Amino acid sequence: MVVAAGSGSRLGASVPKAFVPLAGVPMLGHALRGALSCTAVSEVVVVAPAAHRGDAEVLAEGVCRELGSSAPVAVVVGGAERGDSVAAGLAVLGDAVEIVLVHDAARCLTPVAVFDRVVAAVAGGAVAVVPGTAVVDTIKQVDAEGFVVGTPDRSALRAVQTPQGFRRDVLERAHAVSSDATDDAGLVERLGERVLVVEGDPRALKVTTPADLDAAARLLTAT
Repeated sequence: MVVAAGSGSRLGASVPKAFVPLAGVPMLGHALRGALSCTAVSEVVVVAPAAHRGDAEVLAEGVCRELGSSAPVAVVVGGAERGDSVAAGLAVLGDAVEIVLVHDAARCLTPVAVFDRVVAAVAGGAVAVVPGTAVVDTIKQVDAEGFVVGTPDRSALRAVQTPQGFRRDVLERAHAVSSDATDDAGLVERLGERVLVVEGDPRALKVTTPADLDAAARLLTAT
């Protein structure tokens, strides 16, 4: 498994968003709790900015103690772009790992059930699996000038979340071609491989703005 704790932040903070506190715990800590609570996860690689590698190591040690987890957690420095960071995490996974989950620490409240569904689908034969939820808004496709050129049928649309699961050899083959995409499923799609969508969860929202952080805090209070 690879947990990406990227360097970008739109929360108005001076630290990467993965280290912004949510109910007193950095978002990365919540993300690690979810990942390490999945019984299928045998090891975790956290990809973090160089300046926060030590912080990530201390945080990971604390979460492992809290959960009584014996799964090894390594922390490596990420690259310039999201895809580079995932590739850096892939490079240090143990040889025995056959299924890889790529998770965004900004989706720090993803329930363990979502991890389980993704792993089960890959273990069942899918080469790439992403969790997703139905799109409730009407989506408009526009041209460069802002004029509408199409209205996709929203019944066929899904808002994709993480963790995204892959057969390791397929994901490595995708990154060998290019790491330039907004998500790893997109890289696998370019290979001509089919990507399966399983049920996601509203709690797996991506915390990007202060409003998202407030929403995540309310979700924690409600659970």
